[in-house]
Amino acid sequence: MPRQARLDVPGALHHIMVRGINKSAIFDDDQDRQKFLERLGANVIEAKCSIYAWALMTNHVHLLFKSGKKGISTVMRKLLTWYAIYYNRRHKRTGHLFENRYKSILCEEDNYLLALLRYIHLNPLRVGLAKTLEELHLRVRSIVLVLAALSHNVAYC
Repeated sequence: MPRQARLDVPGALHHIMVRGINKSAIFDDDQDRQKFLERLGANVIEAKCSIYAWALMTNHVHLLFKSGKKGISTVMRKLLTWYAIYYNRRHKRTGHLFENRYKSILCEEDNYLLALLRYIHLNPLRVGLAKTLEELHLRVRSIVLVLAALSHNVAYC
């Protein structure tokens, strides 16, 4: 059975989730997280997209992503392929790093957006990866403008 095509409209907000194969770790340390973020940033700039929030967990990633003209698939393919090669070389391993394709949920309502921002930001605290807000340095980020825009009733999708 063929897989279902993604709804990838330029300018739409997506909640993207990527998980390690068999729920295994995809980040072993801060260097892995830093390399992932550097490549994500380069790909986003090249594709003229925006990342509004992210959380790097041990075995998965959450992104709040606004697609550009090229959509999310190009950015994610480049990012995940590069990162899998980097991770496998650095940790002297072979095989798949990620489980299936990344998941993408279209964010169509402001209420869902606010709940999603809370979920992404609090996820590392809930599972014990960080005990204080200060420990979230490389795990969670967001742009305050998202909340400011929401307060002015800006439609995102």
